[in-house]
Amino acid sequence: MARAAVDTLFPERLVAGYQSFLGDRFRSEQARFRELAEIGQSPTTMVIGCCDSRVSPEVIFDAGPGELFVVRNVANLVPPYTPDGDYHGTSAALEFAVMSLKVSHIVVLGHAQCGGVRGFASNEVNPEGQPLSPGDFIGKWIKLIAPAYEALGSPKGDIGDFIEKLELESIKQSLANLRTFPCVKILEERGQLSLHGAFFGVMDGRLRAYDPSSNAFATIGDEAHSEALASPRF
Repeated sequence: MARAAVDTLFPERLVAGYQSFLGDRFRSEQARFRELAEIGQSPTTMVIGCCDSRVSPEVIFDAGPGELFVVRNVANLVPPYTPDGDYHGTSAALEFAVMSLKVSHIVVLGHAQCGGVRGFASNEVNPEGQPLSPGDFIGKWIKLIAPAYEALGSPKGDIGDFIEKLELESIKQSLANLRTFPCVKILEERGQLSLHGAFFGVMDGRLRAYDPSSNAFATIGDEAHSEALASPRF
């Protein structure tokens, strides 16, 4: 097939990436892919992350094929348990991970400079903002951030500092919403399922994890992070 036809059929950057994948990772992990195809997936960890293109769980955690079950949505939100007739993509993925795959861990992975969180905060400060579409799908979805916003109170001082606090508080709210799902609550109480909150710094690569005992986020891998900053690869 001619180059022009390929470019029209599929984005050129993705074609190049796929070819690189075939020559590198797929070549070295063919046996693993074959095994996953034959016996199915059995990840132990589900990650609920943001759609943001800068925050890929598989990259951040250096995960191989079959290791993570990932669902991504705007602002890495978990809705409360609502068994009605509407469509619930994140809830469906959660149900499948817990009830079918029987994962042992669920991680809500938030991140710095989150557009969804900033959009919610900006709309609260300036409610005259216009929705992106008549359906206002994003506007309705990010209303899930409202309880976290109310817990913090209206922003005072620098809006950037407030948004990071809201990003962190929203992770905690999603953890609370996870526990409204009966299957999650029961398995956590039995010690068969653990819930985790995490926050990734896009600019500095720092990872923080939520510590319920202190109600704060603690840095993970301090020493390795310091070494990486001290000797970057160009």
